Amino acid sequence: MVERMTEDKALTCFGGGLDCSQVVFGYGAELLGEDKEKAVKIAAAFGGGMWNGETCGCVTGALMALGLKYGHFKLGDEETKSTLLEKRAEFEKEFKAINGSLICREILGYDLSTEEGMTKIMEKGLLTTKCPKLACCACDILDDLL
Repeated sequence: MVERMTEDKALTCFGGGLDCSQVVFGYGAELLGEDKEKAVKIAAAFGGGMWNGETCGCVTGALMALGLKYGHFKLGDEETKSTLLEKRAEFEKEFKAINGSLICREILGYDLSTEEGMTKIMEKGLLTTKCPKLACCACDILDDLL
């Protein structure tokens, strides 16, 4: 049984150097009984909207988890692909409804890929206050979809 993601657990992961994508995909992999260490490594480059403030790392981590469970790999497997796309759309709709966007810089209100943006993010403590909430949100949605 996988222990539910909490803000404290997410914050501990962040404090240990993991990023949002790693926390969420690691959690999803663990739910699916897959190799958590490998998942965390795979997700390592996706934090902070791929460090460009683009799609939130919590979203990319969750999409990787959905792909791990529902992803298609056989040529012409439209049925499996369709299922994956439905699950992806469901995740994105719910995450966006709760957080207002799928885009890191829009959610945080600042662009972490710029020096000015990162300074504001650090001053306001968003990586330790808002980001753990986002990771929990993504994991809660995954609890229902995986």
